[in-house]
Amino acid sequence: MRIVVADCTVDYRGRLAAHLPLARRLVIVKADGCVLVHADGGAYKPLNWMTAPNDLVDEGDRWIVTNAKGERLEIRFHEVHLDTSVDLGEDPGLVKDGVELELQRLLAERPGTLEEGLELIRREYPTPIGPVDLLCRDAEGRVVAVEVKRRGEIDGVEQLDRYLSFLRRDERLGEVRGILAAQEIKPQAQVLAADRGIEWRVVDYETLRGIDSDVLRLF
Repeated sequence: MRIVVADCTVDYRGRLAAHLPLARRLVIVKADGCVLVHADGGAYKPLNWMTAPNDLVDEGDRWIVTNAKGERLEIRFHEVHLDTSVDLGEDPGLVKDGVELELQRLLAERPGTLEEGLELIRREYPTPIGPVDLLCRDAEGRVVAVEVKRRGEIDGVEQLDRYLSFLRRDERLGEVRGILAAQEIKPQAQVLAADRGIEWRVVDYETLRGIDSDVLRLF
């Protein structure tokens, strides 16, 4: 991970145009290629960002980040106060809470509750940036990546979008769809999902548990 603290301006061109005037900001380049621009306030959300895959050209006092979607992020550095790189090593990933894990298990056993004809290929399907919760195949034979959350928010959409960018590079998988499944999905996440071409499903945990209770088990 590269960490830069600098006085900079930022210009974005893509689905819309945005400009950040000169100010001191934190710029992060993650190992997966994501570029994020943060202010000291505003909680966890960056002021602007570019998700991977993208191309970053470092011209010293200017970075230009572009991607295949035609988006362009330009960061002009006026004074750099810190520029360092840190190897964070391999991350074990987010440990899901009990409800989220159980929801994933129930959907893995009954993927058809998300969509008629959906069949499970594998749970925790690996990608270079972490495992996809469920990899399935739909009734038309297309691969479907399902990310399971207790609460569907913007972060979940971004996470699934990153997984899809890697899965779609694998020619063996062919066309890959994405579904965000959660007990509740925030309106902002629904809008972002639609913009990224990702579907979403609201699932009823209690109903799934009720179906599960009717299944006879040896243990």
